[in-house]
Amino acid sequence: MEHYNMNLTLKVWKQKNKDVRGSFETYQVSNISSEMSFLEMFDVLNEQLVHEGKEPIAFDHDCREGICGMCSMYINGRPHGPWHGTTTCQLHMRAFKDGDTIVVEPWRANSFPVLKDLIVDRGAFDRIIQAGGFISVNTGNAQDGNNIPIEKEKADQAFAAAACIGCGACVAACKNSSAMLFLSAKVSHLALLPQGAPERKTRALKMIAQMDKEGFGACTNTGACEAVCPKEISLDNIARLNKEYLGAAATIDK
Repeated sequence: MEHYNMNLTLKVWKQKNKDVRGSFETYQVSNISSEMSFLEMFDVLNEQLVHEGKEPIAFDHDCREGICGMCSMYINGRPHGPWHGTTTCQLHMRAFKDGDTIVVEPWRANSFPVLKDLIVDRGAFDRIIQAGGFISVNTGNAQDGNNIPIEKEKADQAFAAAACIGCGACVAACKNSSAMLFLSAKVSHLALLPQGAPERKTRALKMIAQMDKEGFGACTNTGACEAVCPKEISLDNIARLNKEYLGAAATIDK
């Protein structure tokens, strides 16, 4: 793999807080290694800005290993950038070439208000989880790992759904700002396992009610969410969520 350095033009969204109108500002960065991650490139830019006595760009990050879901950026019109199935922190600069102009902005959804620059408030996702994304567990010693037999097919499906990192790319890509892919992943991985059975009838109802309360839009099955998901969460989970919701609505005690 060829290593090279590049000079880039960055157009980055700057916004003081959610109550102030933001705008794009243009920055020049030079000698950026093709082996840097996108966030490392931002580190270089921020060091440059601090050295010049300017305010650095605020952006979310944590593990930088593609697990935490914090690195939420819209890059050249696509959540997390041009690579499929990749988070921003795992996006390397070899995805670009010398002289490129890169436009970076935060998620655009009313339910994700901008806190500052590229940082948005994704607390709505936390409140959806609090509404029903949990299981009942008795206190005491943990059960043996093989104590509850689970079919491998269901275990694999549950694992694939549980891979959701809650980054919000699905919401950012959806024309309706729907959170259905996120919510369906959280409902699916519990619905597929026996540990999720105690709250099964109420989970989908409560979580969907909270999603609506947070102001997310409806799903119209365009598939944009699946296309940009860094963990490649399947639309099959939305079908399973709908089944869980209809089943619960039809059988739960009024």
